[in-house]
Amino acid sequence: MTFSKLRLSLYVSSALALAGCAAAHAERETVAASAEAPVPADINTFFAEYDAAEMELSPQTKAYRGIRDEDYGLWNDASEEADDERDALRHEWLARMQQGYDLAALSPADQLSYRLFEETAARAALLESYEDYQWFFDQMNGSQSGIPAFLINTHAVQNADHARAYVQRIEGAGPLLDTLISRSAGQADEGVMPPDWVYPYVLSDITNLLAAGMDNAVLEDFRSEVGGLDISETERAALVADAEAAWASSAVPAFERLQAEMLRQQAMAPTDDGIWRFPEGAAYYDALLQYYTTTDLSAEEVHNIGLREVDRIHGEMRDIMDQVGFEGTLQEFFEFTRTDPRLYHTSREDYLAEVSTALAAMEERLPDFFITLPEYELQVKAVEAFREQSAGKAFYQSPATDGSRPGTYYVNLYDLNAMSRNELEALAYHEGLPGHHLQRGIQTGLGDLPPFRRYGGFTAYTEGWGLYSEELAKDMGFYTDPYSDFGRLQMELWRACRLVVDTGIHSQRWSREEAIAYLTENTPNPEGDIRKAIERYIVYPGQATAYMIGKLKIMELRQRARDAFGEEFDIRQFHELVLANGPVPLSILEEQVDAWIAAEAD
Repeated sequence: MTFSKLRLSLYVSSALALAGCAAAHAERETVAASAEAPVPADINTFFAEYDAAEMELSPQTKAYRGIRDEDYGLWNDASEEADDERDALRHEWLARMQQGYDLAALSPADQLSYRLFEETAARAALLESYEDYQWFFDQMNGSQSGIPAFLINTHAVQNADHARAYVQRIEGAGPLLDTLISRSAGQADEGVMPPDWVYPYVLSDITNLLAAGMDNAVLEDFRSEVGGLDISETERAALVADAEAAWASSAVPAFERLQAEMLRQQAMAPTDDGIWRFPEGAAYYDALLQYYTTTDLSAEEVHNIGLREVDRIHGEMRDIMDQVGFEGTLQEFFEFTRTDPRLYHTSREDYLAEVSTALAAMEERLPDFFITLPEYELQVKAVEAFREQSAGKAFYQSPATDGSRPGTYYVNLYDLNAMSRNELEALAYHEGLPGHHLQRGIQTGLGDLPPFRRYGGFTAYTEGWGLYSEELAKDMGFYTDPYSDFGRLQMELWRACRLVVDTGIHSQRWSREEAIAYLTENTPNPEGDIRKAIERYIVYPGQATAYMIGKLKIMELRQRARDAFGEEFDIRQFHELVLANGPVPLSILEEQVDAWIAAEAD
């Protein structure tokens, strides 16, 4: 069974369009007057114009994509009015598209884009009614760490103008923070704020920056950036002096005001953890589950899927116990893997070296399982010191379109005793190859797709792919050490438990301590790992459920295709089908696979 990437993409898109047209578009929103404006004949021009209009409201998005124009020194407008403007823009362009184009008359590829634009808009609309519930500062999100991280990791300095734009952004940090402080204070006065234990993390980020004085991470990065420019020493010294002055006059006072506001809120913060405590908390959580999983699964259904998967994975872990000859209960084996020092690195350098070795070996195997491969470089980087105490365990940042910024796998090595060697391979495969870097690197390189598809995403797809990649690596011949294979199961178990504890916290009213106790009993992860994870799920409700829900759907669809094709099943073509159109909701991914199977049956 051989067929080209082009043919595969076209017949799947065509079948999708025929299957989805009538049901997906039976009802339309009322078209606003603005929708009557003429649209370009080519819908891809329409999408490009929408992207340009959206980017005019987001200088940071421009910088993230490597666009360095007259807005390069600006931050996004963080006001409530700007949020409303962005929402209105999306509604206006959705109405224009629905009024201006006949779906049935579009090409199959454009029909898919049309549907995905609708899906993206509908997904955003799910949360519009609950925007007042989304707090501005916690240990996972917020400008207390976001401002330094953006300057250091996204604002590239390739010439003196870029350096001056960097200074402009430092100057703008004060007004940006003041806007966010005001909005956060207003929320807090209405009782909307994270639990009390969140505030020490936020305050730690602020304290770290302020305590470093003029040797803080931002100014160190700036000095390093301008140090590599081909400019005179006089101009270099002037730029550094300007950056230091901007930091002292704008950023420092604003961070001090933020510190004072966080201390004020801490004194009155709630002790309950779940969002059920909000007036419309149950509806908000239902919307979040739908937003992240792209399904209609209820909180109870998600909870029960988690319990089922935990039981399955525990059984596979017992098989590993038998393989290594461990005598005792599963919980005793968990305790052994938590505490045996042989299962942990003693230096960051050794950990990073082992990651590099694993990814290099994986890269060599990719052509046997994939047709399209990412063109962008992957770098592995430890999380910076200023945010490592509050940052997550590991995460990935996509490359810049122009290649000026590589894809980056960030690994948090603040506490090596929370970074088991057992998990090292699976974590690297998830964040790097064949996980996020492969998927998002391919997506970034899909230059023929509309920008909203090239740069957007659906969490269940992207994180489902990351978790799927962990198990795929076993099919590719990795995890030769049974303890490393146990680490793979440990990572999968973690995601299964997320379904249980996320719904437990936000729907069944579990406390942080109850959720920590569940993970302690049912996973081999160390205490610090468990605590940080539960704290993440509390401030990021619903997001953690997307991983396992997405992975289970990809595995189900792969098995469906394998059963249909038998010995002719080609995993490279399956992966091409999953990746070639970029992220899609799980329902559309299922349509794509079914269309592929049906087309070959004909």
